[in-house]
Amino acid sequence: MGHALCACARGSLSIEGQRYLLLQRLGEGGFSYVDLVEGLQDGRFYALKRILCHDKEDRREALHEVEMHGLFEHPNILRLEAHCMVEKGPKHEAWLLLPFLRRGTLWSEVEALRDKGTFLPEERIVPILLGICRGLEAIHGKGYAHRDLKPTNVLLDDEEQPVLMDLGSMNQARIEVKSSREAMALQDWAAQRCTISYRAPELFTVESHCVIDERTDIWSLGCVLYCMMFGEGPYDLIFQKGDSVALAVQNQLRVPASGRYSAALEHLLSSMMAVNPQDRPHASHILDQLEGLQPAARGQDTTRI
Repeated sequence: MGHALCACARGSLSIEGQRYLLLQRLGEGGFSYVDLVEGLQDGRFYALKRILCHDKEDRREALHEVEMHGLFEHPNILRLEAHCMVEKGPKHEAWLLLPFLRRGTLWSEVEALRDKGTFLPEERIVPILLGICRGLEAIHGKGYAHRDLKPTNVLLDDEEQPVLMDLGSMNQARIEVKSSREAMALQDWAAQRCTISYRAPELFTVESHCVIDERTDIWSLGCVLYCMMFGEGPYDLIFQKGDSVALAVQNQLRVPASGRYSAALEHLLSSMMAVNPQDRPHASHILDQLEGLQPAARGQDTTRI
């Protein structure tokens, strides 16, 4: 994909020679926003992510996200359809054209059920977790880690297959820290790029001589699983109350007794939430465990509180 200049007209825009009609704003974050657009040639809907770039470093980070998308062609990782960099006076905008999944995020699914007084049943959780884990395995297999896995960064397609998005925080999976200066730099980076209530314990206080690896994603995956099981992440409420997440994650998580889920799924959750990263399983091991859980998950219904 090239860096073709994007021409804008009122209500329409052009990316890599294709024209799109601007329809509505879907959402916005700190330095980016997402619009729904329609391809005038193919009639398909797309999500256009626009990243505001104030300087050369911002542009470099946006192009890093583009580069990460280019590494993968996987059903559980959101593909990048096209991209370009637009000049806006002294500033720039990076435009990333992505598939539009009308069902939205995993979080919106969990939240909608919670508002009705229900939770996802195990028979739905296991296939979703399988898909997320397959996406992570693909990322880890290329020597990278996602670093910002959370329910709002997982989309669901029409068949309820999960698709990982927002690859901007991805970096090399294995990071060797050899000094207190490197440790502080990594800690500061994590504070900016890894959502606090889904951030692994080892990223809150990085030791001056250590190795950080892809199992930060396994901790985040455990938080996502917890959210599917109980309607919110294990540290969401702590963060919302203004209490210390950094302190809370240093203690082994206690899985609430609900009676809704199998002992095997609860045990898998506990293993992902091990405070010591060396005690956490790799994605391949989790996939093996989930394959064994699939038949046991059949026949359950959404459970009421």
